[in-house]
Amino acid sequence: MKNQVQLITYVDRFGGGGLADLQTLLTGPLHGVFGGVHLLPFFHTIDGADAGFDPIDHTRVDDRLGDWGDVRNLAQHVDVMADVIVNHMSSESPQFQDFAAKGSASAYDGLFLTMDSVFPNGATEQDLLAIYRPRPGAPFTFVTLANGERRILWTTFTARQVDINVTHPQGRAYLLAILRTLADSGVTMIRCDAVGYAIKKPGDSCFMMPETFAFIDEFAGLARGLGLEVLVEVHSYYRKQIEIAQRVDWVYDFALPPLVLHALFFGTAEPLKAWARQRPANAVTVLDTHDGIGIIDIGADATDRTARPGLVPPAELDQLVERIHANSGGQSREATGAAASNLDLYQVNCTFYDALGRDDGAYLIARAIQFFLPGIPQVYYVGLLAGENDMALLKASGVGRDINRHHYSPAEITRQLQRPVVQQLLQLIRLRNSHPAFGGQFSVGASSSTVLDLRWAHAGTSVQLLVDLAARTARITGQGAGDDTVWQLAGTASSPAASIVCG
Repeated sequence: MKNQVQLITYVDRFGGGGLADLQTLLTGPLHGVFGGVHLLPFFHTIDGADAGFDPIDHTRVDDRLGDWGDVRNLAQHVDVMADVIVNHMSSESPQFQDFAAKGSASAYDGLFLTMDSVFPNGATEQDLLAIYRPRPGAPFTFVTLANGERRILWTTFTARQVDINVTHPQGRAYLLAILRTLADSGVTMIRCDAVGYAIKKPGDSCFMMPETFAFIDEFAGLARGLGLEVLVEVHSYYRKQIEIAQRVDWVYDFALPPLVLHALFFGTAEPLKAWARQRPANAVTVLDTHDGIGIIDIGADATDRTARPGLVPPAELDQLVERIHANSGGQSREATGAAASNLDLYQVNCTFYDALGRDDGAYLIARAIQFFLPGIPQVYYVGLLAGENDMALLKASGVGRDINRHHYSPAEITRQLQRPVVQQLLQLIRLRNSHPAFGGQFSVGASSSTVLDLRWAHAGTSVQLLVDLAARTARITGQGAGDDTVWQLAGTASSPAASIVCG
Protein backbone atom coordinates (compact mmCIF):
# COMPACT_ATOMS: atom_id res chain seq x y z
CA MET A 1 0.00 0.00 0.00
CA LYS A 2 1.32 3.42 -0.95
CA ASN A 3 2.44 5.70 1.85
CA GLN A 4 -0.22 8.21 0.85
CA VAL A 5 -3.65 9.24 2.05
CA GLN A 6 -6.51 7.00 0.94
CA LEU A 7 -10.20 7.73 0.41
CA ILE A 8 -13.01 5.64 1.95
CA THR A 9 -16.26 5.93 0.02
CA TYR A 10 -19.44 4.34 -1.16
CA VAL A 11 -19.43 4.36 -4.94
CA ASP A 12 -23.02 5.60 -5.26
CA ARG A 13 -22.99 8.18 -2.44
CA PHE A 14 -20.05 10.25 -3.66
CA GLY A 15 -21.24 11.79 -6.88
CA GLY A 16 -24.35 9.68 -7.33
CA GLY A 17 -22.97 7.57 -10.17
CA GLY A 18 -21.02 4.39 -10.72
CA LEU A 19 -17.41 3.26 -10.75
CA ALA A 20 -16.61 5.13 -13.95
CA ASP A 21 -17.97 8.35 -12.44
CA LEU A 22 -15.88 7.87 -9.32
CA GLN A 23 -12.81 7.38 -11.49
CA THR A 24 -13.59 10.66 -13.28
CA LEU A 25 -13.77 12.41 -9.91
CA LEU A 26 -10.50 10.93 -8.65
CA THR A 27 -8.65 11.72 -11.89
CA GLY A 28 -10.29 15.14 -12.28
CA PRO A 29 -11.07 17.49 -9.36
CA LEU A 30 -9.30 15.17 -6.90
CA HIS A 31 -6.36 14.29 -9.15
CA GLY A 32 -3.28 13.52 -7.07
CA VAL A 33 -5.11 13.78 -3.76
CA PHE A 34 -5.41 10.06 -2.98
CA GLY A 35 -3.02 7.18 -3.47
CA GLY A 36 -5.76 4.63 -3.01
CA VAL A 37 -9.46 4.18 -2.49
CA HIS A 38 -11.36 1.83 -0.21
CA LEU A 39 -14.58 1.01 -2.03
CA LEU A 40 -17.24 0.21 0.52
CA PRO A 41 -19.39 -2.76 -0.56
CA PHE A 42 -20.20 -2.45 -4.24
CA PHE A 43 -21.46 -5.99 -4.61
CA HIS A 44 -24.89 -7.25 -5.59
CA THR A 45 -26.79 -5.62 -3.97
CA ILE A 46 -25.78 -2.32 -2.37
CA ASP A 47 -29.16 -1.52 -0.80
CA GLY A 48 -29.95 -4.46 1.44
CA ALA A 49 -30.37 -4.44 5.19
CA ASP A 50 -26.96 -2.91 5.93
CA ALA A 51 -25.82 -0.68 3.04
CA GLY A 52 -24.11 -3.50 1.14
CA PHE A 53 -22.67 -5.34 4.13
CA ASP A 54 -25.17 -8.12 3.52
CA PRO A 55 -24.24 -9.20 -0.03
CA ILE A 56 -26.52 -11.41 -2.06
CA ASP A 57 -23.64 -12.21 -4.43
CA HIS A 58 -20.21 -11.18 -3.17
CA THR A 59 -18.58 -12.06 -6.52
CA ARG A 60 -20.76 -9.76 -8.62
CA VAL A 61 -20.64 -5.97 -8.93
CA ASP A 62 -24.03 -4.30 -8.49
CA ASP A 63 -25.17 -3.62 -12.06
CA ARG A 64 -26.08 -0.04 -11.17
CA LEU A 65 -22.42 0.70 -10.42
CA GLY A 66 -20.72 -1.08 -13.32
CA ASP A 67 -18.80 -4.32 -13.56
CA TRP A 68 -15.42 -5.86 -12.76
CA GLY A 69 -13.95 -4.18 -15.82
CA ASP A 70 -14.69 -0.83 -14.21
CA VAL A 71 -12.90 -1.97 -11.07
CA ARG A 72 -9.86 -2.94 -13.16
CA ASN A 73 -9.90 0.45 -14.89
CA LEU A 74 -10.01 2.28 -11.56
CA ALA A 75 -7.12 0.17 -10.29
CA GLN A 76 -4.99 1.56 -13.11
CA HIS A 77 -5.12 4.97 -11.42
CA VAL A 78 -5.27 4.28 -7.67
CA ASP A 79 -4.81 1.30 -5.41
CA VAL A 80 -8.16 -0.34 -4.73
CA MET A 81 -9.26 -1.91 -1.45
CA ALA A 82 -12.44 -3.96 -1.16
CA ASP A 83 -14.35 -5.55 1.70
CA VAL A 84 -14.63 -9.23 2.36
CA ILE A 85 -17.65 -9.70 4.57
CA VAL A 86 -16.31 -12.74 6.37
CA ASN A 87 -18.96 -13.46 8.96
CA HIS A 88 -22.24 -13.52 7.07
CA MET A 89 -24.21 -13.20 3.85
CA SER A 90 -27.68 -12.05 2.90
CA SER A 91 -30.74 -14.17 3.61
CA GLU A 92 -31.63 -13.39 -0.02
CA SER A 93 -28.49 -15.06 -1.38
CA PRO A 94 -28.95 -18.04 -3.73
CA GLN A 95 -27.20 -20.28 -1.21
CA PHE A 96 -29.54 -19.38 1.62
CA GLN A 97 -32.59 -19.50 -0.60
CA ASP A 98 -31.67 -23.08 -1.54
CA PHE A 99 -31.19 -23.93 2.12
CA ALA A 100 -34.49 -22.26 3.04
CA ALA A 101 -36.28 -24.33 0.40
CA LYS A 102 -34.68 -27.72 1.07
CA GLY A 103 -33.42 -27.60 4.64
CA SER A 104 -31.16 -30.49 5.57
CA ALA A 105 -31.40 -31.79 1.98
CA SER A 106 -29.75 -28.64 0.63
CA ALA A 107 -26.15 -28.75 -0.59
CA TYR A 108 -25.65 -25.63 1.56
CA ASP A 109 -27.01 -27.12 4.76
CA GLY A 110 -23.65 -26.87 6.54
CA LEU A 111 -22.83 -23.42 5.19
CA PHE A 112 -25.08 -21.55 7.58
CA LEU A 113 -24.61 -21.56 11.31
CA THR A 114 -27.51 -22.75 13.39
CA MET A 115 -27.68 -22.80 17.15
CA ASP A 116 -27.40 -26.58 17.32
CA SER A 117 -24.33 -26.62 15.06
CA VAL A 118 -22.51 -24.63 17.76
CA PHE A 119 -24.30 -26.16 20.75
CA PRO A 120 -25.01 -29.78 19.69
CA ASN A 121 -25.68 -30.74 23.30
CA GLY A 122 -27.79 -27.71 24.02
CA ALA A 123 -26.87 -24.37 25.53
CA THR A 124 -27.06 -23.40 29.17
CA GLU A 125 -28.02 -19.97 30.39
CA GLN A 126 -24.36 -19.29 31.16
CA ASP A 127 -23.37 -20.36 27.64
CA LEU A 128 -25.70 -17.75 26.17
CA LEU A 129 -24.70 -15.03 28.64
CA ALA A 130 -21.04 -15.58 27.75
CA ILE A 131 -21.59 -14.59 24.09
CA TYR A 132 -20.25 -11.11 23.40
CA ARG A 133 -22.92 -8.91 21.84
CA PRO A 134 -22.30 -5.69 19.91
CA ARG A 135 -26.05 -5.07 19.98
CA PRO A 136 -28.84 -5.85 22.44
CA GLY A 137 -30.63 -9.17 22.35
CA ALA A 138 -29.53 -12.69 21.48
CA PRO A 139 -27.66 -13.45 18.22
CA PHE A 140 -30.35 -15.84 16.98
CA THR A 141 -33.29 -15.78 14.58
CA PHE A 142 -36.07 -18.40 14.64
CA VAL A 143 -37.20 -19.48 11.16
CA THR A 144 -39.50 -22.03 9.59
CA LEU A 145 -38.09 -23.38 6.32
CA ALA A 146 -40.23 -24.08 3.27
CA ASN A 147 -40.25 -27.81 4.04
CA GLY A 148 -41.55 -27.15 7.53
CA GLU A 149 -38.24 -27.59 9.36
CA ARG A 150 -37.73 -25.24 12.31
CA ARG A 151 -34.23 -23.83 12.70
CA ILE A 152 -32.54 -21.31 14.97
CA LEU A 153 -30.10 -19.35 12.81
CA TRP A 154 -27.04 -17.57 14.18
CA THR A 155 -27.44 -13.90 13.15
CA THR A 156 -24.85 -11.70 14.84
CA PHE A 157 -26.11 -8.44 13.35
CA THR A 158 -29.58 -8.59 11.77
CA ALA A 159 -32.04 -11.31 10.78
CA ARG A 160 -31.17 -10.64 7.14
CA GLN A 161 -27.45 -11.22 7.73
CA VAL A 162 -27.03 -14.95 8.30
CA ASP A 163 -23.74 -16.10 9.80
CA ILE A 164 -21.79 -18.67 7.82
CA ASN A 165 -19.68 -21.54 9.07
CA VAL A 166 -16.22 -20.44 7.96
CA THR A 167 -14.71 -23.78 8.99
CA HIS A 168 -17.09 -25.85 6.84
CA PRO A 169 -15.87 -26.84 3.34
CA GLN A 170 -18.70 -24.81 1.84
CA GLY A 171 -17.72 -21.79 3.93
CA ARG A 172 -14.07 -22.09 2.96
CA ALA A 173 -14.92 -22.42 -0.72
CA TYR A 174 -17.23 -19.42 -0.55
CA LEU A 175 -14.56 -17.15 0.98
CA LEU A 176 -11.83 -18.39 -1.35
CA ALA A 177 -14.01 -17.65 -4.40
CA ILE A 178 -14.40 -14.06 -3.17
CA LEU A 179 -10.66 -13.62 -2.70
CA ARG A 180 -9.92 -14.97 -6.18
CA THR A 181 -12.50 -12.72 -7.81
CA LEU A 182 -11.09 -9.63 -6.12
CA ALA A 183 -7.48 -10.49 -6.92
CA ASP A 184 -8.36 -11.15 -10.57
CA SER A 185 -10.05 -7.74 -10.82
CA GLY A 186 -7.15 -5.51 -9.79
CA VAL A 187 -7.92 -5.23 -6.09
CA THR A 188 -4.67 -5.25 -4.10
CA MET A 189 -5.95 -5.00 -0.54
CA ILE A 190 -8.90 -6.40 1.39
CA ARG A 191 -10.61 -5.32 4.58
CA CYS A 192 -11.88 -8.24 6.64
CA ASP A 193 -15.26 -7.09 7.88
CA ALA A 194 -16.74 -8.57 11.08
CA VAL A 195 -13.97 -11.17 11.23
CA GLY A 196 -13.87 -10.90 15.02
CA TYR A 197 -17.20 -12.75 15.17
CA ALA A 198 -16.38 -15.44 12.61
CA ILE A 199 -15.58 -18.29 15.01
CA LYS A 200 -18.14 -19.62 17.49
CA LYS A 201 -17.27 -21.81 20.46
CA PRO A 202 -19.58 -23.20 23.15
CA GLY A 203 -19.09 -21.61 26.54
CA ASP A 204 -16.93 -18.78 25.22
CA SER A 205 -17.48 -15.18 24.08
CA CYS A 206 -17.49 -16.11 20.35
CA PHE A 207 -15.47 -12.92 19.78
CA MET A 208 -11.71 -12.52 19.30
CA MET A 209 -10.87 -15.85 20.93
CA PRO A 210 -7.58 -17.71 20.34
CA GLU A 211 -9.46 -19.72 17.70
CA THR A 212 -10.44 -16.44 16.02
CA PHE A 213 -6.82 -15.38 15.83
CA ALA A 214 -5.92 -18.75 14.32
CA PHE A 215 -8.62 -18.28 11.68
CA ILE A 216 -7.35 -14.76 10.91
CA ASP A 217 -3.86 -16.22 10.44
CA GLU A 218 -5.19 -18.84 8.01
CA PHE A 219 -7.40 -16.44 6.07
CA ALA A 220 -4.66 -13.80 5.80
CA GLY A 221 -2.34 -16.49 4.45
CA LEU A 222 -4.83 -17.37 1.70
CA ALA A 223 -5.19 -13.70 0.77
CA ARG A 224 -1.45 -13.05 0.69
CA GLY A 225 -1.04 -16.09 -1.54
CA LEU A 226 -3.19 -14.26 -4.07
CA GLY A 227 -1.22 -11.02 -3.74
CA LEU A 228 -3.70 -9.30 -1.44
CA GLU A 229 -2.71 -7.25 1.59
CA VAL A 230 -4.96 -7.72 4.61
CA LEU A 231 -6.55 -5.09 6.84
CA VAL A 232 -8.47 -6.41 9.84
CA GLU A 233 -11.47 -4.46 11.13
CA VAL A 234 -12.23 -5.04 14.81
CA HIS A 235 -13.62 -2.68 17.42
CA SER A 236 -12.38 -3.97 20.76
CA TYR A 237 -10.19 -3.33 23.79
CA TYR A 238 -7.07 -1.55 22.58
CA ARG A 239 -4.64 -4.30 23.62
CA LYS A 240 -6.42 -6.71 21.27
CA GLN A 241 -5.64 -4.34 18.39
CA ILE A 242 -1.96 -4.49 19.31
CA GLU A 243 -2.14 -8.27 19.30
CA ILE A 244 -3.96 -8.39 15.97
CA ALA A 245 -1.40 -6.05 14.39
CA GLN A 246 1.33 -8.62 14.96
CA ARG A 247 -0.48 -11.14 12.77
CA VAL A 248 -1.72 -9.19 9.74
CA ASP A 249 -0.47 -6.57 7.30
CA TRP A 250 -2.59 -3.73 8.66
CA VAL A 251 -4.94 -2.96 11.52
CA TYR A 252 -7.18 0.04 12.11
CA ASP A 253 -6.20 2.56 14.76
CA PHE A 254 -9.75 2.86 16.07
CA ALA A 255 -8.47 4.36 19.33
CA LEU A 256 -7.36 7.49 17.49
CA PRO A 257 -10.75 9.17 16.78
CA PRO A 258 -11.96 9.27 20.40
CA LEU A 259 -8.46 10.07 21.67
CA VAL A 260 -8.20 13.09 19.35
CA LEU A 261 -11.60 14.27 20.53
CA HIS A 262 -10.52 13.72 24.13
CA ALA A 263 -7.35 15.75 23.58
CA LEU A 264 -9.28 18.67 22.08
CA PHE A 265 -12.11 18.51 24.62
CA PHE A 266 -9.95 18.21 27.73
CA GLY A 267 -6.91 20.18 26.53
CA THR A 268 -4.45 17.43 27.34
CA ALA A 269 -2.05 15.40 25.22
CA GLU A 270 -1.20 12.74 27.79
CA PRO A 271 -3.54 9.89 26.67
CA LEU A 272 -2.55 10.51 23.03
CA LYS A 273 1.14 10.43 23.95
CA ALA A 274 0.67 7.22 25.94
CA TRP A 275 -1.05 5.64 22.94
CA ALA A 276 1.65 6.89 20.54
CA ARG A 277 4.27 5.06 22.59
CA GLN A 278 2.56 1.66 22.21
CA ARG A 279 0.29 1.79 19.17
CA PRO A 280 1.09 -0.47 16.19
CA ALA A 281 3.12 1.13 13.41
CA ASN A 282 1.30 -0.94 10.76
CA ALA A 283 -1.89 1.01 11.38
CA VAL A 284 -4.46 2.50 9.05
CA THR A 285 -5.39 5.75 10.75
CA VAL A 286 -8.93 7.09 10.62
CA LEU A 287 -11.03 9.76 12.26
CA ASP A 288 -14.25 8.65 10.60
CA THR A 289 -15.58 5.72 8.61
CA HIS A 290 -19.00 4.48 7.48
CA ASP A 291 -19.55 3.39 11.11
CA GLY A 292 -19.81 5.51 14.24
CA ILE A 293 -17.09 6.93 16.47
CA GLY A 294 -15.84 4.02 18.57
CA ILE A 295 -15.90 4.30 22.34
CA ILE A 296 -15.01 0.75 23.30
CA ASP A 297 -11.61 1.24 21.64
CA ILE A 298 -10.32 3.48 24.45
CA GLY A 299 -12.43 2.10 27.29
CA ALA A 300 -11.67 -0.61 29.82
CA ASP A 301 -11.86 -4.27 28.87
CA ALA A 302 -15.48 -5.28 29.34
CA THR A 303 -14.36 -8.67 30.68
CA ASP A 304 -12.22 -7.18 33.49
CA ARG A 305 -12.57 -3.42 33.90
CA THR A 306 -10.53 -3.26 37.10
CA ALA A 307 -7.44 -5.17 35.97
CA ARG A 308 -7.53 -3.95 32.35
CA PRO A 309 -8.30 -0.22 32.35
CA GLY A 310 -8.77 1.84 29.23
CA LEU A 311 -6.74 4.67 27.76
CA VAL A 312 -8.89 7.29 29.49
CA PRO A 313 -10.77 7.16 32.82
CA PRO A 314 -14.41 6.05 32.69
CA ALA A 315 -15.73 9.42 33.91
CA GLU A 316 -13.87 11.26 31.14
CA LEU A 317 -15.15 8.77 28.59
CA ASP A 318 -18.70 9.53 29.67
CA GLN A 319 -18.00 13.27 29.45
CA LEU A 320 -16.53 12.81 25.97
CA VAL A 321 -19.75 11.19 24.73
CA GLU A 322 -21.85 13.94 26.29
CA ARG A 323 -19.64 16.59 24.69
CA ILE A 324 -20.22 15.04 21.26
CA HIS A 325 -23.96 15.14 21.89
CA ALA A 326 -23.73 18.78 22.99
CA ASN A 327 -21.52 19.84 20.07
CA SER A 328 -23.94 18.25 17.60
CA GLY A 329 -26.92 19.98 19.16
CA GLY A 330 -28.25 16.63 20.30
CA GLN A 331 -28.30 15.17 16.79
CA SER A 332 -25.84 12.41 17.64
CA ARG A 333 -28.04 11.38 20.56
CA GLU A 334 -30.94 10.88 18.14
CA ALA A 335 -28.77 8.55 16.03
CA THR A 336 -27.09 6.55 18.78
CA GLY A 337 -28.05 3.61 20.98
CA ALA A 338 -31.70 2.84 21.53
CA ALA A 339 -32.68 6.02 19.67
CA ALA A 340 -32.10 4.37 16.28
CA SER A 341 -32.28 0.92 14.70
CA ASN A 342 -29.19 -0.98 13.53
CA LEU A 343 -27.68 0.32 16.74
CA ASP A 344 -24.30 -0.43 18.22
CA LEU A 345 -23.75 0.02 21.90
CA TYR A 346 -20.08 0.94 21.54
CA GLN A 347 -20.28 3.74 18.97
CA VAL A 348 -21.59 7.29 18.73
CA ASN A 349 -23.15 8.06 15.37
CA CYS A 350 -22.11 11.54 14.24
CA THR A 351 -19.91 13.13 11.60
CA PHE A 352 -16.50 14.02 12.99
CA TYR A 353 -17.00 17.62 11.90
CA ASP A 354 -20.20 17.89 13.95
CA ALA A 355 -18.56 16.09 16.89
CA LEU A 356 -16.21 19.10 17.00
CA GLY A 357 -19.05 21.59 16.82
CA ARG A 358 -18.27 22.48 13.19
CA ASP A 359 -15.09 24.23 14.34
CA ASP A 360 -12.97 24.48 11.19
CA GLY A 361 -9.69 25.05 12.96
CA ALA A 362 -10.17 22.23 15.46
CA TYR A 363 -11.17 19.95 12.61
CA LEU A 364 -7.98 20.69 10.68
CA ILE A 365 -5.88 20.21 13.82
CA ALA A 366 -7.52 16.81 14.27
CA ARG A 367 -6.69 15.87 10.67
CA ALA A 368 -3.11 17.07 11.08
CA ILE A 369 -2.70 14.81 14.13
CA GLN A 370 -4.09 11.90 12.12
CA PHE A 371 -1.71 12.53 9.23
CA PHE A 372 1.35 12.89 11.46
CA LEU A 373 0.97 9.64 13.38
CA PRO A 374 2.66 6.60 11.80
CA GLY A 375 0.52 4.56 9.45
CA ILE A 376 -1.51 5.06 6.30
CA PRO A 377 -4.24 7.71 6.70
CA GLN A 378 -7.70 7.11 5.33
CA VAL A 379 -10.27 9.89 4.95
CA TYR A 380 -13.97 9.10 4.72
CA TYR A 381 -15.82 10.83 1.88
CA VAL A 382 -18.09 12.77 4.27
CA GLY A 383 -15.06 13.84 6.30
CA LEU A 384 -13.25 14.93 3.14
CA LEU A 385 -15.99 17.50 2.61
CA ALA A 386 -16.24 18.37 6.35
CA GLY A 387 -19.76 17.02 6.12
CA GLU A 388 -22.56 17.72 8.54
CA ASN A 389 -25.07 15.29 10.04
CA ASP A 390 -27.70 14.18 7.54
CA MET A 391 -30.81 14.34 9.71
CA ALA A 392 -33.14 13.96 6.73
CA LEU A 393 -31.56 10.63 5.77
CA LEU A 394 -31.62 9.49 9.39
CA LYS A 395 -35.32 10.33 9.62
CA ALA A 396 -36.09 8.57 6.34
CA SER A 397 -34.22 5.35 7.14
CA GLY A 398 -34.28 5.18 10.92
CA VAL A 399 -30.75 3.77 10.76
CA GLY A 400 -28.40 5.56 13.13
CA ARG A 401 -25.29 5.29 10.97
CA ASP A 402 -27.04 7.01 8.07
CA ILE A 403 -26.48 10.31 9.85
CA ASN A 404 -22.92 10.02 8.49
CA ARG A 405 -23.71 8.45 5.09
CA HIS A 406 -24.89 11.42 3.06
CA HIS A 407 -25.58 11.10 -0.68
CA TYR A 408 -23.56 13.83 -2.47
CA SER A 409 -24.60 14.93 -5.95
CA PRO A 410 -21.89 16.10 -8.41
CA ALA A 411 -23.04 19.71 -7.99
CA GLU A 412 -22.89 19.42 -4.22
CA ILE A 413 -19.36 18.02 -4.36
CA THR A 414 -18.28 20.94 -6.55
CA ARG A 415 -19.70 23.42 -4.03
CA GLN A 416 -18.24 21.69 -1.01
CA LEU A 417 -14.77 21.49 -2.55
CA GLN A 418 -14.68 25.30 -2.61
CA ARG A 419 -15.17 25.70 1.14
CA PRO A 420 -12.04 27.05 2.87
CA VAL A 421 -11.94 24.20 5.39
CA VAL A 422 -12.03 21.63 2.57
CA GLN A 423 -9.38 23.49 0.57
CA GLN A 424 -7.13 23.52 3.65
CA LEU A 425 -7.73 19.81 4.20
CA LEU A 426 -6.74 19.08 0.61
CA GLN A 427 -3.51 21.02 1.19
CA LEU A 428 -2.82 18.97 4.31
CA ILE A 429 -3.40 15.77 2.34
CA ARG A 430 -1.02 16.88 -0.40
CA LEU A 431 1.61 17.77 2.22
CA ARG A 432 1.26 14.30 3.78
CA ASN A 433 1.51 12.65 0.36
CA SER A 434 4.50 14.59 -0.93
CA HIS A 435 6.84 15.56 1.90
CA PRO A 436 9.77 13.11 1.93
CA ALA A 437 10.17 13.30 5.70
CA PHE A 438 7.05 11.14 6.12
CA GLY A 439 9.03 8.24 4.72
CA GLY A 440 11.61 8.49 7.48
CA GLN A 441 11.84 8.37 11.26
CA PHE A 442 8.98 9.37 13.56
CA SER A 443 9.40 10.77 17.06
CA VAL A 444 7.37 12.43 19.78
CA GLY A 445 9.13 15.47 21.18
CA ALA A 446 9.32 16.20 24.89
CA SER A 447 6.63 18.71 25.85
CA SER A 448 4.19 19.71 28.56
CA SER A 449 0.94 17.85 29.17
CA THR A 450 -1.00 20.30 27.00
CA VAL A 451 1.37 20.21 24.03
CA LEU A 452 1.69 17.50 21.37
CA ASP A 453 4.95 17.55 19.38
CA LEU A 454 5.06 15.10 16.45
CA ARG A 455 8.09 14.98 14.16
CA TRP A 456 9.33 13.20 11.04
CA ALA A 457 12.84 13.30 9.59
CA HIS A 458 14.43 11.71 6.53
CA ALA A 459 17.57 12.38 4.47
CA GLY A 460 18.02 15.98 5.56
CA THR A 461 14.32 16.83 5.47
CA SER A 462 11.99 17.27 8.42
CA VAL A 463 8.42 18.17 9.23
CA GLN A 464 6.96 18.98 12.64
CA LEU A 465 3.44 19.36 14.03
CA LEU A 466 3.28 21.32 17.28
CA VAL A 467 -0.20 21.42 18.85
CA ASP A 468 -1.12 23.50 21.89
CA LEU A 469 -4.26 21.71 22.98
CA ALA A 470 -5.12 24.18 25.73
CA ALA A 471 -5.18 27.04 23.22
CA ARG A 472 -6.38 24.90 20.29
CA THR A 473 -3.62 26.16 18.03
CA ALA A 474 -1.18 24.24 15.86
CA ARG A 475 1.88 24.95 13.76
CA ILE A 476 3.32 22.80 10.99
CA THR A 477 6.92 23.45 9.98
CA GLY A 478 8.59 21.67 7.08
CA GLN A 479 12.20 21.98 6.00
CA GLY A 480 14.52 20.66 3.36
CA ALA A 481 11.94 19.72 0.72
CA GLY A 482 12.12 22.61 -1.71
CA ASP A 483 10.49 25.68 -0.21
CA ASP A 484 10.28 25.59 3.56
CA THR A 485 6.70 25.76 4.80
CA VAL A 486 4.96 27.07 7.88
CA TRP A 487 1.27 26.44 8.48
CA GLN A 488 -0.72 27.77 11.40
CA LEU A 489 -4.13 26.42 12.44
CA ALA A 490 -6.42 27.75 15.14
CA GLY A 491 -9.75 26.62 16.48
CA THR A 492 -12.13 27.73 19.18
CA ALA A 493 -14.32 25.78 21.53
CA SER A 494 -17.05 28.38 21.63
CA SER A 495 -17.63 29.37 18.00
CA PRO A 496 -17.68 27.56 14.66
CA ALA A 497 -15.67 30.44 13.18
CA ALA A 498 -11.95 29.76 13.21
CA SER A 499 -8.94 31.55 11.84
CA ILE A 500 -6.83 29.38 9.56
CA VAL A 501 -3.61 30.73 8.15
CA CYS A 502 -1.18 28.91 5.92
CA GLY A 503 1.96 30.45 4.58
